[in-house]
Amino acid sequence: MPADIVHLVRHGEVHNPKRVLYGRLEGFGLSELGHRMASSAVAALAGHPVSALYSSPLQRARESAAPWAEAFGLEPHIDERVIEPTNRFEGKRMNKRTVMHPKHWHLMRDPSVPTWGEPFAQIAARVLAAMEDAHRSIDGGEIVMVSHQLPIWMAHRAVAGERLAHDPRKRRCSLSSITSFAWRDGAFTEIGYQDPAAELLEQSTDLGAV
Repeated sequence: MPADIVHLVRHGEVHNPKRVLYGRLEGFGLSELGHRMASSAVAALAGHPVSALYSSPLQRARESAAPWAEAFGLEPHIDERVIEPTNRFEGKRMNKRTVMHPKHWHLMRDPSVPTWGEPFAQIAARVLAAMEDAHRSIDGGEIVMVSHQLPIWMAHRAVAGERLAHDPRKRRCSLSSITSFAWRDGAFTEIGYQDPAAELLEQSTDLGAV
């Protein structure tokens, strides 16, 4: 039997003193609060039969995967398919002035794709493929995949049969949240969402998500 459940876990708060959209840029690891958030996610699944661990290659995801590795005695597998999408606004402070500047108008011509980065359909396809491969990789148990807000949200919307284009301000994918899926009748279905770091969110800054 393949894995019972695949959990998509978002990384914790990132140390981002300049408050930029960090995307795939190097040098953006977890803050002290982010490490605490990552540990709270692990505690939320204490006692679960987690049998495999996957992570995006980015520093913040690998650091968020570390407490999972320690708690369950697992070696993280790096999977490029759950990485943060590309984004032409990387390194910039995201505000109305940046978005509406004439030199960026060509990037905003079609938000439904979106034209500023990797297409939503491509993100959803690669994440779902990674989930399915991971699901088939073990005999029973549960899988944790540490990823990023937009890849997780694309998986959620694709599985739910919802339009991929969306308002980024309305994503339900907090720092160190856990979105869980089960394989049923030949496809994934979402079975739960947890916010184990909810008590820490008021102290956090979450400005770097694509």
